[in-house]
Amino acid sequence: MAPEDRRAALIAATLPLLREYGTAVSTRQIAEAAGVAEGTIFGVFPDKASLLRAALMSAFDPQPAVDALAAIGTQVELRARLLAAVTKLRTGMSANANLIAAPKELMSEDAEFRERMFGGRQRIAAALAALMEPDRDRLRRSPEATAHLLLMLITVRVHRGFGQGGDLGDMDDAEIVSVLLDGLLVRPSPDPSTESPS
Repeated sequence: MAPEDRRAALIAATLPLLREYGTAVSTRQIAEAAGVAEGTIFGVFPDKASLLRAALMSAFDPQPAVDALAAIGTQVELRARLLAAVTKLRTGMSANANLIAAPKELMSEDAEFRERMFGGRQRIAAALAALMEPDRDRLRRSPEATAHLLLMLITVRVHRGFGQGGDLGDMDDAEIVSVLLDGLLVRPSPDPSTESPS
């Protein structure tokens, strides 16, 4: 097997184990799942942490999300565009929800890994902003700032409010878009400057 194929096979075998056991997964478990001797891992990766970082970078690769957002296009109405974007991003985030704590543990040891993880999020935010760019004049904030707000709402939905309680995690995709575009008031208050005097 070519080195790149062996590397890809080890990463593919590691991901489900990382989702199940977190960073406590052993190289023995990984080797068994990949159908190789444990020593094979260290012929490809210098240590277990390097393999885990490679697996996480594969799981959090932003390119599929960037491509999915670009495929939505800007021809449909803003609300429909954002609903499609939220559904795609939430699905991807949900698949990796239990991996979210693992990068923190591994980031402190590798600056390049940390930069790539943060850079991936920035690429997704930029693709989301591009989706909103045609409606820049309709937005209270820039498409870039709005993209970050939307990512925060999706993250809260996926991670159920980060254990803070409440029912933020129960928002569906349409409600996430509505909260972003319409706010939280059930009926907007009238603008006092447009009210006629009594």
